[in-house]
Amino acid sequence: MHLRVTFVAAARSSSLLAERFEDDRPLDQAGWYEVQRVAGGLVPLAAAELRYCSPTPRSRATGNALGYAPLVQPALRDCDMGRWRGFTLGEAMAREPSAVDAWISDPRSAPHGGESLLSFISRVGGWLDTRPVDDGGRVVAVAEPSVMRAALVYALNVQPSAYWNIDVPPLSTLTLAGRGGHWNLRLETAPAA
Repeated sequence: MHLRVTFVAAARSSSLLAERFEDDRPLDQAGWYEVQRVAGGLVPLAAAELRYCSPTPRSRATGNALGYAPLVQPALRDCDMGRWRGFTLGEAMAREPSAVDAWISDPRSAPHGGESLLSFISRVGGWLDTRPVDDGGRVVAVAEPSVMRAALVYALNVQPSAYWNIDVPPLSTLTLAGRGGHWNLRLETAPAA
């Protein structure tokens, strides 16, 4: 039996330029508006047998606003950014430019004292691989965009550097189908209007 895991990117809590590492801010007004605007297309995912979310306030709020009543999954937390937690990329670059360069160029590097990109991808992949196929065929998980990028890199078994080339807009979806260690990207057709 195969499992279908659909990730939904959490709604925004700030503008893209103000995004912070391990951002714990709740949804802002724009985020709430976005959820209401697209809810019709995402609410049907609540029919999934299992519903999860990242532990961030915006992931929980997004899942609840969509009627998922998701269970928080610590393994779906954002990458541990150590001393850069709460910084924007620009702030980290201004304080430690060579450390940021090392972190971006070497997936095993963790100059911030937190988790390396490779460890983060492996953690998210481990969560995917341990989803019990017999507990249900469909899973929905509201997560931070970074978690979705990590899941995609893991599932497609591509170089970790591909992580930096994936854009995940708020409230976008990603569906992976398969089972532990064998995942495929599943592109969905848009429902007829």
